[in-house]
Amino acid sequence: MYIGYEFPTLEKEEITHTQLVRYAGASGDFNPIHTVVPFAEKVGLGGVIAHGMLIMGFVGQAIGTWFPKKELLEFSVRFKAMTRPGERLIITGEIIGEEDDRWVCVAYAKNGAEVKVSAEFHVGKD
Repeated sequence: MYIGYEFPTLEKEEITHTQLVRYAGASGDFNPIHTVVPFAEKVGLGGVIAHGMLIMGFVGQAIGTWFPKKELLEFSVRFKAMTRPGERLIITGEIIGEEDDRWVCVAYAKNGAEVKVSAEFHVGKD
């Protein structure tokens, strides 16, 4: 591996309203902006939005395909834009730096050119 190395992309299926309801049950996050369309419209969102942690989980899933989980040392994200049912996300990533015992990497969850989540993560060199 080397600085500038791009990881294989992970393409997710279209996000569905059912998926958001199931995620609410699994996570315990029943905020109605994620599951109740009339409520989300009433508060000005134009419909339900995906849980940020669900999208973060997609990035984590990609990292787990790029490196053995035991090598992950740090993982942080920034939420950049709302994700809605009907969107298809692609997760990309690359190595951007190197420290003594680790690779410094970034990843992005995107719908086309719009970044939904950006992440930085460090993995141990093996």
